[in-house]
Parts: sequence; C-alpha cells; structure tokens
Amino acid sequence: MTPQAAGPAYRRLSVEERRSQLLDAALSLFAHRDPEGVSLDDVAERAGVSRPLVYRYFPGGKQQLYEAALRSAADELEKCFDEPREGPLLGRLSRALDRYLAFVDHHDAGFSALLRGGSVAETSRTSAIVDGVRRAAAEHILSHLGATEPGPRLRMTVRMWITAVEAASLIWLDEDKQPPADELRDWLVEQFLAVLSVTARRDPQTEALVLALAGDV
Repeated sequence: MTPQAAGPAYRRLSVEERRSQLLDAALSLFAHRDPEGVSLDDVAERAGVSRPLVYRYFPGGKQQLYEAALRSAADELEKCFDEPREGPLLGRLSRALDRYLAFVDHHDAGFSALLRGGSVAETSRTSAIVDGVRRAAAEHILSHLGATEPGPRLRMTVRMWITAVEAASLIWLDEDKQPPADELRDWLVEQFLAVLSVTARRDPQTEALVLALAGDV
C-alpha cells in the first residue's frame, strides 16, 4: 500500500497569536460593517473558533473586543503619518495621505462608523482612542514642519486640517470614492498649503514655514 501523505502538522497557537487572530477576524468584519452589525458568533465563525474561545480571550464580550480592535486599527492609522524625515515636505505629506486613504478605502464602513460615532459601542475610552490618532497625526505633521515649539495658531491650523481630512474621507466614501484617491490626495495637500497661507497672515511662525515650503510647490 502507498503511504498516505501526511497532512499539515497542527500547531497550537500561543496566547498572543490567538489574540491576534481574533483581532484580525474582528477587524475584517468591522472593516465592512458597523459595530452593531457584528456579533461574537460572527467573529468566532470568521476566525474558525468557538464562541466560548472568543469569550476566554475577551471576557468583557463584544465591547472589549471592539475596543481592542479599535486600538489595533488606531495603531495602524498612526503609522500612516510616520514618514521618514527625508526629501520635500509635500512629497512626505502625499505619501502619508496615500497610506491614510488606502486605509480608509480598505476599512470602508468600519472607518465611517469609527469617525461618525453614535455607535452603541462608543464610550469615553473609544473616543479617547480616536482622539489619540488625531493628536498623533498632528504631532507627526508638526515634526515634519520642523516646528519644535509650535504656537497655538499653528497647532490649531494643523489640527483643523486633520479634521478636514477626516471629513473629506467620510464624504469620499458617501460619494462612491469619487474623485479618485490620487486626486483627493493632491487636493488635500493643496488645502494644507491654503490653510497655512491664511494663518501666515496672522502668525509670523507660520509665515516663516510657508516661505520655507515655497520651494516644494
């Protein structure tokens, strides 16, 4: 008799590997459905495990799993703006926005539910996670600008622009992702320059930055 080919060896996952597997399954579901539409049974089925196993790793149930998945997504979003401090600033900003819009495109409804709020899963903790992403993005941009001690007008301008990027991303999803992502990216970069130019009229620090950026245009 011909020996039967051995199947792939079963390997027990470590605690961290199993937790990561469950978070990946949850994120893949939250990427296309809002939190109310995702159950623990859905997560268990997507991960190929039992519902009790999901509870073993997330005894707080769906809320704990949602917050953990949100934290994981937030970490990924923060990395979008973590661009090497090399080359022209506007090129760096464009690359960061490319990653940001790719994240929005991939997570779609989940991104929309995350930023729009109003979810039954929304708490002060989830709001703090989302706000942390905005603050981290602002710090990255200010660092790229070389503003070691940014004044209140410059900080406000950068944070307002980040809010505009979020709003544009949500509208982009509502408009069936039109205009194309590369056009939206270029438009957002131009808006960044525009709001900096307006602030420069009232703030010498921002004015100096605008003059320095003139060579990038």
